[in-house]
Amino acid sequence: MNEVETPSFLTLLQELLDIGGPVVWVLLGFSIIAVSIVLIKIWQLMLIAPESTATANKAIALWKQNEPEQAIRVLKIAKPLDELLALTMEGLRQTEIPKELLKEELQRVASLRINQLRSYLRPLEVIASLSPLLGLFGTVLGMILAFQQMELAGSQVDPAVLSGGIWQALLTTAVGLAVAIPAVLAHNWLERKTERVAALINDGVTQVFTHAPFIKLSTITPAESLKNVA
Repeated sequence: MNEVETPSFLTLLQELLDIGGPVVWVLLGFSIIAVSIVLIKIWQLMLIAPESTATANKAIALWKQNEPEQAIRVLKIAKPLDELLALTMEGLRQTEIPKELLKEELQRVASLRINQLRSYLRPLEVIASLSPLLGLFGTVLGMILAFQQMELAGSQVDPAVLSGGIWQALLTTAVGLAVAIPAVLAHNWLERKTERVAALINDGVTQVFTHAPFIKLSTITPAESLKNVA
């Protein structure tokens, strides 16, 4: 059964590519790129599990119990949230480091990790935006050719030829929408996950900053602190 269906599908695909012309070929390339990006992002999310908060919540609970070493030991640095929490805890334990410098470093690392999660999302957004426009462009070109054929036929216009040219023109719009709709859904889904990770990082780091009972105010001046950090 599969041996019969596979050639039929390939034949249908070849016919659609031949009828749609260069525009459909471009849209097919866009679809391959979009699927590749989505698979890469899914693999990335599965690898680092950025939305997982199990170890982070346990570390924050230990931190609030004034057990910083155990809290840091629990964290998995491969996760963006855990990495930022570990940096925050280590920075707050070293009271000679000014909080301003620590916050700047945390902001730098957080921006880097969020940008890594947003990698390849821009090309996916471009594909989602351009695909329906390319499909419409192909439809306009197809309609122009159909009406040119009608003009050349003069008074002996064959409705079958005209209708065939119109459906061939509309095919590119359908293909463009078929590529754009999943790309839009995938982009919004991945963007929402990135925003959630950013919110989790902000919430976790804030909790660490606001629950540090063992930290004493440093008597070292800012100039001495900068010297020590250097």
